Amino acid sequence: MRDYFRIKDLKVNFRTSEGVKNIIDVNELNLHKGETLGIVGESGAGKSVLAMSILRILPSPPAFIERGEVIFKGQDLLKLRENEIQKVRGKDISMIFQDPMSTLNPVFTVGQQIINVIQHNKHLNKREAEKEALRMIKLVKLPDAKNTLRKYPNELSGGQRQRIIIAIALSCGAELLIADEPTRNLDVTIQAGILKLINELKSRLGITVLFIANNVNLIFIVSDRVAVLYKGKIVEIGTSQEIKRNPIHPYTRRLLGITPVSRKNSNLTEDEFKKEISLRDPACSYFYKCEKRMEVCKVHPPILKKISNTHWLSCHRFINRKANNEPTSISH
Repeated sequence: MRDYFRIKDLKVNFRTSEGVKNIIDVNELNLHKGETLGIVGESGAGKSVLAMSILRILPSPPAFIERGEVIFKGQDLLKLRENEIQKVRGKDISMIFQDPMSTLNPVFTVGQQIINVIQHNKHLNKREAEKEALRMIKLVKLPDAKNTLRKYPNELSGGQRQRIIIAIALSCGAELLIADEPTRNLDVTIQAGILKLINELKSRLGITVLFIANNVNLIFIVSDRVAVLYKGKIVEIGTSQEIKRNPIHPYTRRLLGITPVSRKNSNLTEDEFKKEISLRDPACSYFYKCEKRMEVCKVHPPILKKISNTHWLSCHRFINRKANNEPTSISH
């Protein structure tokens, strides 16, 4: 489907004591049906804000969407009335968060919580909902499903709780799963199990996944394509193998540990550096940390452009290389 999921010209701001701050400025981002798209970036890049914008669950105030489109199966989610977007949440698009204890209610059993969600969205009677809840517990590979339903969240391990959250998220037939750093607070062994489960559910149920993390190694394990986010902007998109083997944007290369943080002007604070170049806000958000910066980066914001059939880049230096038929790849 051509427009299965597409974000276009999305700008999300926060009102602060210092004025309005732009947090998300995404020109275009597509998600193909049946794929896993990884969104990677450091903490504070805006990954979670981007995810919450899709389902319109941002705290407002201070957040507000200035403009943009979020197209899902031909429908702009940003134009839906509140009662309409509520029908999309859970039934069509579900989201799992990095901390399951912030999602699960500690005073209700696991079974009560799954059954309530199923009854609310599927309008089943209690017996049918219980049967469906058991099926979902088995689907996420938790042993002794009946006993698990009787337990409270604090009686389960972190990995088990995250599996419960995945079961709840998929219990009403959602076809798009947004996973916001679902393994962040888990140890490495448990992380591997959750990643394997998400991949298996994707294949078994035919779902589409938007997977968010700040760990590039996790992103490469689970994703078909990868979008790199820096200060709310997409700076590079490509297949998982392209980004892993031939990262081009200076920030992507730093994320992968290929290029160290620039030491140019390292003795200056950012404010002093701004004064030195006589510029308050450079057009490129990565300007201050980039070893490859040019004069054009000060005044003209880079635009995400296609450099191959599957690879997109937002960087003046390497887009200029492409225009001049120079190689854009960089030897490691």
